[in-house]
Formats: sequence, structure tokens, C-alpha cells
Amino acid sequence: MPRAPGPSVRLKLTLSYAGFLMLAGVLLLAAVWVFLLRYVPERALLVSRTTPTDGIFPIRSNLLHVFAPRAAAVLAFLLVLGVVGGWILAGRMLAPLTQITDAARAAGNRSLSHRIRMKGRQDEFRDLADAFDAMLERLESHVAEQQRFAANASHELRTPLAISRTLLDVARKDPTRDRGELVERLHAVNTRAIDLTEALLLLGRGERANFTAESVDLSLLAEEAAETLLPLAEQRRITLDVTGGAARTSGSAELLLRMVTNLVQNAIVHNLPDGGAVTVQTEAQGDTSVLRVENTGRRLAPELVPTLTEPFQRATERVRTDEYAGVGLGLAIVRSIVRAHDGALALAPRPAGGLLVTVRLPGTA
Repeated sequence: MPRAPGPSVRLKLTLSYAGFLMLAGVLLLAAVWVFLLRYVPERALLVSRTTPTDGIFPIRSNLLHVFAPRAAAVLAFLLVLGVVGGWILAGRMLAPLTQITDAARAAGNRSLSHRIRMKGRQDEFRDLADAFDAMLERLESHVAEQQRFAANASHELRTPLAISRTLLDVARKDPTRDRGELVERLHAVNTRAIDLTEALLLLGRGERANFTAESVDLSLLAEEAAETLLPLAEQRRITLDVTGGAARTSGSAELLLRMVTNLVQNAIVHNLPDGGAVTVQTEAQGDTSVLRVENTGRRLAPELVPTLTEPFQRATERVRTDEYAGVGLGLAIVRSIVRAHDGALALAPRPAGGLLVTVRLPGTA
């Protein structure tokens, strides 16, 4: 909102320093004057050795004439010293704040790579500068991630649309082409586009963390997801086992069920061609509810694992079949849901092959 211009902080600090110095000077001079009034007599008898006559002379009145102009000169000096010195001191004190302001303006102009990196010993300004640098680093990383996501999402959404247009162009140029085959292919492409759109919407919903929290038991969600995906596991001749005890947390039952379903489905699909296994385990560890999904499969390179939660980052080294063409958002959605529930997601390659995914969420009684 627009604000009326006002005095700068440096001017306010300067006037504060000068005012404080003047007040201290006035109090000091007042104390001196009170001392003089109390201990200096009003008149004094002056005895002269050179003249035969003695006399009584007023002292306080003469002292007032001498003290007053010098006190005024001292106050004027303190005023000048307070203004000049206060202006210099205020400038030095506010110099770190100026650096932070310049960095904020640069960030406002979309220059997120700028860092303050304030030197010197630790103090309040350094703490503020370090916190601002950390915020800029997180913001730059988030913006870069969003830009990559937008570019990848645009590419993924454009692909089925381009395929559909190509199929329609072919059908228009060749009226004798089998329409049943065309309809089936268009249906498959359209289904994939719908799945991708729904995944993008779910990912955005998880990032916003806009849901009503309720008590949820991860063990029940694991059993429900396993029951739903059991036909897929049997089709691929994969053993699906759910173990563990109750693990209660607070959050969206719908989103948490999608999280568990994505993990189990991901473990089934990216597995051995035959004779693989998937183990889902839930347990409560103190004030934390833990969900582990472990599967067999080919060995994964350690440097590949951290990229699996990135949107549209498919691990080409993992086993996939033509029956399942994921949109590359499964683990990205899982990470988004875990973040929305203030949890932690960890992925680790198994030495014998496959992947171990561990989700830790705040537990509830």
C-alpha cells in the first residue's frame, strides 16, 4: 500500500543520539550548578594584605555570569558533536541493513542468484543476512524446480495431443483406414493425457497442503493399497506382503492413500520380470509413524536414486514393460504429499537390487 514519505532511519537515529547527548549534558551541568549553589557561599569576606580595608563581595552572582555563557557553549558543542557523530555512527550501524535492502531489491528484480555474504563477527545483522541468504537459496532452487517442472509438463502434455492430431490427419487422408484401430489408439492416447492431467492436479494439491486433517492409520492404508494392487502383483508373479503394526498420523486420508498406492504400485512395476517380491511394513517409533516399502529388482546406481523423486525423471535403468507407461510423477507426488504432512522421505538402493523407500510422518496417539 502507498505510504507518505517520512524521515529516514539514519536521521531518526542521529536525532536520538544528539538528543540523548544533549539531555546528558543538561543533567550534568544542572548537577554542577546545584553543587555550586550548595557549597559556594553567597558572599565572601575578602581580606587584602595590600590595602587597609576589607570587604564583603558577592560570589554567586558573579559565578552565574561566568557559568551561564560557558554552559551554553558546552551545550552548543554537545549539539554539534551529537548531530555529526550521530550521523556517522548511524551510517556505520545501518550499513549492513543497506546491503540487505540492496539484496532484497535485486531479488525483487528476479536476480535470485545475488547473495549478501556479510563479513564480520556474528551479530543481529549477520544473523538477518544469513537468514536472507538461506531464503534466497531456497527460493532460487524452488523457482528453478518450478521452471523445469513447467517445461517438462508442457512437453508431456503436448505429446499425446500431437499423437492425436497425427492420428486424425492420417484418418482424414486415408478414409479406408480401419476406424476401430484408430478409435482404440485415440482412446489410449486420451487416457494417458487424462492420467497425466490428474497427476498434475494431484501434485499441485499436495504442494498447496490444502486439506482437512484427520486421524489416519498407515497400516490400514497399506492393507487397502495392497488389496487393490494384488491382481497386478499376481499378474506379474510378484509376492506382495504387508506386515507391521498400527502407525497413526494426522492428515488427509485420500492423499495418504494415494501416497501408499503410488509406492506399492511403483514397487510392483519396477521389479524383477518374474519371482520378485514387495514388502510393505508399518510401525510406530516414539512420536513418529514409519512406512517402509521394499522391493526386489535390478541394482540401482547410488547417484540415480536422488533423481527418482523429480517430476518426469524416469529411471531408465529400472525394469519396465510396455503394459505400464507411467507419466513420471509417481514418486514426485509421493514427495509432495510427504512434504504437505511435514514428513520425511528417504530412498536407498538395496545391495541385492531394488529400492527401499522410507516415509516418516508425525505420529499421533
